[in-house]
Amino acid sequence: MQDASLWTFIMHADIVVKIVLMILLTVSVASWTIIIQRVVLLRKTRRQMAEFQELFWSAANIKNLLGQIPETHSELAALLHAGYREFTRAGTHNLERLLTTCKRAMHITEQKSLQKLETNIPILATIGSTAPYVGLFGTVWGIMSSFRALGGAEQLTIAMVAPGISEALIATAIGLFAAIPAVIAYNRLADQVTQVQQDMEIFQEELIGIFQQYATKPPVREETVCRVD
Repeated sequence: MQDASLWTFIMHADIVVKIVLMILLTVSVASWTIIIQRVVLLRKTRRQMAEFQELFWSAANIKNLLGQIPETHSELAALLHAGYREFTRAGTHNLERLLTTCKRAMHITEQKSLQKLETNIPILATIGSTAPYVGLFGTVWGIMSSFRALGGAEQLTIAMVAPGISEALIATAIGLFAAIPAVIAYNRLADQVTQVQQDMEIFQEELIGIFQQYATKPPVREETVCRVD
């Protein structure tokens, strides 16, 4: 084989190896699509949450803030809307039950938000763990086919064996090419989702503290930060 380019090796590969390569390339494209979508979404989510934090802690009245910021503004806005609805609906005759109801409503909202953020991220873990083995299968099959084709030769040389092995090893290389970015992205994205979850849980605890304060002893000062009513 005079031309030793990558494309030439692929074109001369066994049909099974070609199928493996097509699968791995398709998986790699899908992996990068998921990575880009999740990175964009998580960056947008964290930016919106930071903006909402500033608005929330600078506001003097939660009710007015809710009128200005829609529930879809950010994950924290959704938590505030959910918690405040339960706070105003349940009344204050039983403080423990009131806070439990608010916590439950915000927890459900949190889980829905996390489900949205985690969509397709587990696929990256699956790609990262299986792609190398798919590539290895293509390599093993290619090497078997190469030696089977050389079985009738009376004398073997490196020039006769090397092209077939090179064609087969391409499958392993493509498998690693698909797996490594997927593993790195999965770990990074999972860490970012965890950070978002921690921020949401901290905000819930802070909000429950505010609800408890106003349910037991409503403040009378106008300058108090983040009043409920």
